[in-house]
Amino acid sequence: MSLRLKPTLRHDLAGASRPLAGIWACSGSALVAEICAGSGLDWMLIDMEHSPNGLDSVLAQLQAVASYPITPVVRVPVGDVVTIKQVLDLGAQTLLVPMVSTAAEAQALVEAVHYPPRGRRGVGSALARSGRWNRVDGYLQNAEDHVSLLVQIETAEGVDNAADIAGVDGIDGVFVGPSDLAASMGLLGQQAHPDVTTSVRRTFDAVRAAGKPVGVNAFDPAVADAYAEAGASFILVGADVALLARGSEALATRWIPGTDAFGGPSY
Repeated sequence: MSLRLKPTLRHDLAGASRPLAGIWACSGSALVAEICAGSGLDWMLIDMEHSPNGLDSVLAQLQAVASYPITPVVRVPVGDVVTIKQVLDLGAQTLLVPMVSTAAEAQALVEAVHYPPRGRRGVGSALARSGRWNRVDGYLQNAEDHVSLLVQIETAEGVDNAADIAGVDGIDGVFVGPSDLAASMGLLGQQAHPDVTTSVRRTFDAVRAAGKPVGVNAFDPAVADAYAEAGASFILVGADVALLARGSEALATRWIPGTDAFGGPSY
């Protein structure tokens, strides 16, 4: 018997005729991830950087969403070769690595996701979900087809180096994080500041010129539309925890006299 793995986000982007809309899975709950997986959205970011996710909960969420027409992406907390190896062995096929600011950092990540001789990923697929315990024929030989690597630019240095980062062979796309980018520019919490949005668009232009897809966070629909028009190929348009927070607040505002809407800044 042989099993076939689903396409990665790289494959989805290559065949897309519109920006792909995604949701951030931050709750750590496989049940919530499954609910979101059936929403009709294109992709889901299972986050290990700013969410209560470890290897066990990431595995549970990958299993929960596997039967749905959504492409999971796992953001590792840091570009550590051991963490990347473990998450790949869980069966994650598309990885997003945060805080990449130089081409050298990007090259090291390419090596971390590939087996020798191209890279230094540890070999253990026969024991792991990645190759479905040796039920995927030729997994080791064809592993590059089953793995996609995205890196996140979210510093002013990264913006300056965007063309070089995107030009690294094995980088399949770049994702821009306006929140940390704003912080690195001395504009903490001001993702919509003109200097920040200009830097985001500079990154778009550099990445697209290198022939790679570029994505971004944009929970505000108007901002998301503007970034789509500027060339974003994939956009995170919301998060499970944010939807729950805003939805429950709306219920309280509707039903409890004197309750004010929170109206906090959008991520």
